[in-house]
Amino acid sequence: MNELTAKKIRTMSGTVVSAKMDKTIVVKVVTNKAHPFYGKRVNWSKKYKVHDPENKFQTGDEVQFFESRPFSKDKKWQVIYQ
Repeated sequence: MNELTAKKIRTMSGTVVSAKMDKTIVVKVVTNKAHPFYGKRVNWSKKYKVHDPENKFQTGDEVQFFESRPFSKDKKWQVIYQ
């Protein structure tokens, strides 16, 4: 973890939505932003495909992940094991 903070690598946390693929999980990240026109605070969500080499996480787990080299066309993130 010290290497990650020293290099200023982007890290995120979210909830696992799907774990059906081999060595890949889909993580939903929810952020609270102001609406561009109305200004009201709204929850925005985005899904990321994350590399999970050990197939350790299941649906509903909270995970942290960081940006890494591309593993495939859509998968550019890797999970942090604690």
